[in-house]
Amino acid sequence: MDKVRVCVDVMGGDEEPSVVMAGIEAALAADADLTVVAVGPQDIVEAFAKKHERVEPLVAPDVITMEDDPIQAVMHKRKSSVVIGCRAVKKGAADAFFSAGATGAITAAATAYVTPFKYESEGTRRPIRPCLTSALPNRQGGLTVLCDMGANPDVEVEDLVRFAQMGATYARVVCGISNPRVGLLSNGSEDTKGSHFTKECFLHMGKSVPGFAGNCEGTDLTSGNFDVVATDGFAGNVALKATEGAAKLLMSELKGVLMGSLGGKIAALLVKDGLKELKVKLSGDAKGGAILLGLRGVVLIGHGATSVEAIKNGTLASAYAVREGLVDKLASSMENIVR
Repeated sequence: MDKVRVCVDVMGGDEEPSVVMAGIEAALAADADLTVVAVGPQDIVEAFAKKHERVEPLVAPDVITMEDDPIQAVMHKRKSSVVIGCRAVKKGAADAFFSAGATGAITAAATAYVTPFKYESEGTRRPIRPCLTSALPNRQGGLTVLCDMGANPDVEVEDLVRFAQMGATYARVVCGISNPRVGLLSNGSEDTKGSHFTKECFLHMGKSVPGFAGNCEGTDLTSGNFDVVATDGFAGNVALKATEGAAKLLMSELKGVLMGSLGGKIAALLVKDGLKELKVKLSGDAKGGAILLGLRGVVLIGHGATSVEAIKNGTLASAYAVREGLVDKLASSMENIVR
């Protein structure tokens, strides 16, 4: 197994730094070839590094909070853990960056410092749009990759084509799906459905996206009929949060039914382990977070309300993406990319 250095934001997430550090310790225990660069305030990261042979401190006195404006914070808090962590990847001091901090700030910092791939068009070089991507559990027991989950509310047709191409590569490399079926999120599965924009995307994806299987609906985020669902960040974020809300409602209603009577309480005891597994599956902790595809480095974003398990898995997922050469394979999946 290749040795990998993952920079982890000790100040990321809603929990105390101790939760992040416990997650780092769990990741180190699970991967003997992993080194973690812990980025955060000096007193925290240096004390933590002294206790662990495979932890290196990276001092960042500033912190970007969930309340900060993402762009302004990245511009003015240049000594924050998010900015310094992204710069570590850019400089080659780390192979990947993982943070459970503010998604907007991490996306802005990663775009500014890790930098997206560029493509050549009409004699000029232009940056592609990074795509926020993760895999959701589906009803067939597998995973469905959703891209974009919210990084780009407004996109062009060529952006969405690249999202689909990168999502398919992610499905192959990270999820182990050999021939991913790619769907375009629309308001119906028929070829003629959709807005003017999605109809144009449909035509271009049919020509440029291997495995393109046509339009899909919101229910296909969890149906298992598609391995990849591509959409713009606005629709993707709405669809994702609607799905998460439905899952929370289901768990709440199920708890109410089971706790509402003596018979229900007895039934709850009998299925307790199964309910715990279901809760973990729906929480997303097993995946560790969402990855920004299209950058010249691996950047993974965890959920703000994180846990020790989520930090562990996010750190390990970052290392896995590096070892599998995900960044180079993403570049190869798109046309006219400048190396």
